[in-house]
Amino acid sequence: MQAAFKLKKRMDTFFISHGSPTLSIDDSLPARHFLKSWQEKGFVLAPPRAILIISAHWETHEPTVNVVDRNDTIYDFYGFPKRMYEIKYPAPGAPHLAKRVKELLSKGGFGRVKEDKTRGLDHGAWVPLMLMYPEADIPVCQLSVQTELDGTHHYNMGKALAPLRDEGVLIIGSGSATHNLSAIGASTGRIVPWALEFDNWTKDSLLNGRHEDVNQYDKKAPHAKMAHPWPDHFYPLHVALGAAGGTASAELIHHSWQGESLSYASYRFTTAQ
Repeated sequence: MQAAFKLKKRMDTFFISHGSPTLSIDDSLPARHFLKSWQEKGFVLAPPRAILIISAHWETHEPTVNVVDRNDTIYDFYGFPKRMYEIKYPAPGAPHLAKRVKELLSKGGFGRVKEDKTRGLDHGAWVPLMLMYPEADIPVCQLSVQTELDGTHHYNMGKALAPLRDEGVLIIGSGSATHNLSAIGASTGRIVPWALEFDNWTKDSLLNGRHEDVNQYDKKAPHAKMAHPWPDHFYPLHVALGAAGGTASAELIHHSWQGESLSYASYRFTTAQ
């Protein structure tokens, strides 16, 4: 990847709620159809030269990128139908992008950025990508989250990575707008109040540009600890938002629910050219 490469139009950034691993096979989930229509709906006008995906399912103490030539498919889930373990998403690795991510984060004050030379893509990465880009022909690099740190840390990581948007790189945060696995419940059509209130607060905060509130969601949002007992599935949103910049506008591009509390709200972040 050439750092000097410039696009005529800066890439938008995205937060995708990937919800349950069954998104990979369950045609009853509206979010599956949303992601399968990704290219048809033209969410990204030009094919990305590479994808940087920040998945909730890779937690490390220090920011880490995977540096591989070809991504293995990691089945980091248990007790699901056999055919889910037979899916392959052999996207090329993006070692040049990984080096660029390290460079930008180091310049941004993040100090040591580690390399993992064996890790492939976990299901927070390959499940949405297999639906969005089923050809598996776009190089993909994955970046970890640091769950012992806060939203501001991840937002600032995104800010440091913003130049990638002018270099043909699609930045995707992959998590879930709400994520409390012990409270998903049956698919009754009813949404529990705490999940609805948190989801609405997130939407209102993003659409009205209240980035600092989102960064401090654990203090500002209603039912934050119930919606996210652990912050891993929310921090990818902060990275995508930070990469779009403080003046970015947010657009809710998909919204659906699974069970009574798992929100598939997904957002696009756009900065004026």
